[in-house]
Amino acid sequence: MPDSSVSLIPHITAEPKTEAQYTVIWLHGLGASGHDFEPIVPELMLPDSLAIRFIFPHAPERAVTINNGMRMPAWYDITGLDFDKRVDTDSFVSSSELIEAFIHDQISKGIAARNILLAGFSQGGALALHTGLRFPQRLAGVMALSTYLATGNTLADEGSEPNRDIPFLYAHGLQDPMIPMTQAIKSRDRLQELGYGVEWHEYTMEHQVCVDEISDISRWLQYCFSDQSGSK
Repeated sequence: MPDSSVSLIPHITAEPKTEAQYTVIWLHGLGASGHDFEPIVPELMLPDSLAIRFIFPHAPERAVTINNGMRMPAWYDITGLDFDKRVDTDSFVSSSELIEAFIHDQISKGIAARNILLAGFSQGGALALHTGLRFPQRLAGVMALSTYLATGNTLADEGSEPNRDIPFLYAHGLQDPMIPMTQAIKSRDRLQELGYGVEWHEYTMEHQVCVDEISDISRWLQYCFSDQSGSK
């Protein structure tokens, strides 16, 4: 359980037309904000009957070592180029606790953990992977976009048993210059090695989201939530 004194960081909430039955917590990438993926909601063309609440948190500002110490919205500090050693553990774990606070807040509002899904792009995707796969209650799924498994070396020991077989979407661009496809494949293979069932998609794009990907995300979200009881 996270510290109950942790308050929710600034965020954007997009409510459904009827009382929310499900929640997607969507984390942006380095230097962006919750507004980055807010416009994607209508593009997903999800049926109103699903009644999904979308939450887009804003990452805290912090100095980022790899960017010459410049302060910017960041879920964690990036200390170098080596993907296996680049994550500052303290800031990473701190941000994971911030996201857990959103999950517990939704549970307190009547949304069951099994009806809550974590999604993230780039840095946000790394954080969604870490948090979702370690959360002690079963979630609806984890969506990882243009990202990598930042803490795969400890996942075997730290992974949550209830989330071993949740739906898992991993999507990446073939021409991504920020996180090479080879790194994404390495992360996917590590997840599969540990027994996670990964739905994998690759697209002819760089570090971004494309139209075909949005269509696949929409289909996958409907799959994740259609298999739930709908009870809150």
